[in-house]
Amino acid sequence: MCGVLEPTPLQRALGLAPDKASARVERPEKEFFVFKIGQLMLGVDSVNAREVTRLGVITPLPRAASFVMGVAGHRGEVLPVLDLLRFFAQGESRHAERMLCFIGVHASFAAAFVADEVVGLRKVFVADILPPPVGGEIPTEHVLGVIHEAGGKKMVTLLDLPRVVQTSRTRAVTR
Repeated sequence: MCGVLEPTPLQRALGLAPDKASARVERPEKEFFVFKIGQLMLGVDSVNAREVTRLGVITPLPRAASFVMGVAGHRGEVLPVLDLLRFFAQGESRHAERMLCFIGVHASFAAAFVADEVVGLRKVFVADILPPPVGGEIPTEHVLGVIHEAGGKKMVTLLDLPRVVQTSRTRAVTR
C-alpha cells in the first residue's frame, strides 16, 4: 500500500508564505520641516525642528560671528539666534520686531533659526531625494539633497541641520 508522503520543509514554508499578489513593497519616507528665507526654500529633518515661534527682544553679542544675530530668551532658555542667509553668504534676513523663527535642535544644543515663512511639514519618499547640486548656492557639505515640489517648479534644499549646527558652533568659537 502506498502511504501519503509528508511534505518537505520547503513545501511547508511555501504553503505558509503569503501570496505574491498580496505582498507589497513599502517605499520608505522621511518627514521634513520646510521654510523660506530670502529666495531660498529650505527643509530640515522634522526630528531637528522643535517648534515655530516669534521671538521677542534679541540681544546682540559683541564680537560674535556675522551670522549670529544675538541671543533671545525663550521658555526659560537663552538661545542663539542664527541667520542662515548670512551663514551661507546669501545676503541677510530682514530684522523685524517679533521675528519668526524655528527652534532647531541637535543633541543637547538648541538654536533659533530665522525664517521668513513656514511652509510646513512634507513627507518625502527617500528615493525622490536628489543629490545636492554641485556649485549651488549652499555648500554641499551642509546639504542632504534636494526635492522638487509643485510639478518640479519649486526646489527645496534639504539641510543637514546637525552639520550646520556643528559648523556654526565651530565658526563662532574660532572668531
